[in-house]
Amino acid sequence: MGPPGRRVKTCAPLSGAGRRARYDPAHVARRSTRPTLEDVAARAGVSRALVSLVIRGVAGQASAQTRERVLLAAAELGYRPDAQARLLARNRSQLLGVVYNVRHAFHAELVDRLYAAAEDAEYELVLSGLTPCRDDRRAVETILDFRCEALILLGPETPAPSLAGRLPVVVVGWRVRDSSVDVIRTSDDQGLRQAIDHLVGLGHREIVHVDGGDGPVSAARRRGYRTAMRRHGLGELVRIIPGGHTEEAGATAARLLLDGGSLPSAVVTFNDDTALGMLDSFIRAGVVVPDDVSIVGYDDSWVSRLSCINLTTVGQDADRMAALAVERAIARLNGQAAPEREIVLSPYLVVRGTTAAPAHRAVPLRRAQAR
Repeated sequence: MGPPGRRVKTCAPLSGAGRRARYDPAHVARRSTRPTLEDVAARAGVSRALVSLVIRGVAGQASAQTRERVLLAAAELGYRPDAQARLLARNRSQLLGVVYNVRHAFHAELVDRLYAAAEDAEYELVLSGLTPCRDDRRAVETILDFRCEALILLGPETPAPSLAGRLPVVVVGWRVRDSSVDVIRTSDDQGLRQAIDHLVGLGHREIVHVDGGDGPVSAARRRGYRTAMRRHGLGELVRIIPGGHTEEAGATAARLLLDGGSLPSAVVTFNDDTALGMLDSFIRAGVVVPDDVSIVGYDDSWVSRLSCINLTTVGQDADRMAALAVERAIARLNGQAAPEREIVLSPYLVVRGTTAAPAHRAVPLRRAQAR
């Protein structure tokens, strides 16, 4: 018998022959709610160092029998390696920071695709959102606080990334001239041309553009609209009204049009969220879409695909954009030179139920203001 004192419950090795290991079931609860290497070692009857080697998959340090015993002990205890601690020990976080706007439906889709792309590359994301009360400066500070290795920006409000040169930066959505920044974007000129070509092909001439306010993406789409209208000989009919990125901005733009005496036959909005706000305001005012006014959005976000919305829109390849963004960020981290710093993808037009041939006369004010 052993010396007198507290009795310690023992258990035999989990498989194969070997010495009996002393194991106290309360040991895990006393030390931590999360099992540790020491807990697995006590359970399997081996040293902590040997457990570490087995968990890390180092070959030739343990017999097959011992390895099986360690892995089974780890599984029974619910042990999971502390990947973050291991990465920090190597001065790596394996984290990619993402700054996005919480109010943009398309940004939500991009974030979803970024998660998938990052997981495939064995990276994780740290999300930092832009809100009406939280600007890009605070969002970027969060990325730094979490020791992210690279930054992916999804169309923020500022025209130049503030961390360029300090860590790898990938911009998704707009052109940046800084040579240290990688860019993944869709051709805005081509997207607006597709929208205008579609509307002109239906017979529309009075086509208004609701822009996205300040910012490089909005400026690029304004240019695309003007260029496309002029190509069709409609330069004298170019009309741009102020808008924004949100449903509220679309509703405000709709009220401007409703107060103008007569409505245009078609509207191309900055994005799908703006189109949704405009569509709702028109419906409330008794304007029939697309019989009275056709509407084209931009992004092909999930909201545009809802059966009750069924929005004609210019689409962007979210899967491809996300995969390229993660690929470029990791390539920069690994010191790989980019064959092309800016990758421009082609948009695509999705024709749904909010566009049709125009009516023969403009919608009078009295109908547009009906309730």
